[in-house]
Amino acid sequence: MTIDDVLFAARAQVLRDLNTRGTDSAKVVDVLDQVVTERRWWVEQWPDGAEFVAGQVAQDVQDRMLDGGLGRWPRCIACDDTSPHELRIEPELGPEPHWVCEKAGMTVAALGSL
Repeated sequence: MTIDDVLFAARAQVLRDLNTRGTDSAKVVDVLDQVVTERRWWVEQWPDGAEFVAGQVAQDVQDRMLDGGLGRWPRCIACDDTSPHELRIEPELGPEPHWVCEKAGMTVAALGSL
């Protein structure tokens, strides 16, 4: 798999989850595209980390959305806790990233499958 393939796959997974939660505005997709562009360097420097890049992209988008005033994403709707909280990616750096609710300690979905 080429670096482009890895990055396009990561972008597609995150975009699917943004779309599922209705947060795929042009501004947010711009954030996603910036993150993917910046992660290219990371994958070029560490080719063995290619299987980890999708989770990194998702985490970067989460951070930038929050820092940029675009809100918390994705909000958890899977557990009984009604206080606003977002899902997190696990493992933080590893293969097969998935969304988890840290408050309930439960896996919600694989990245790209919200």
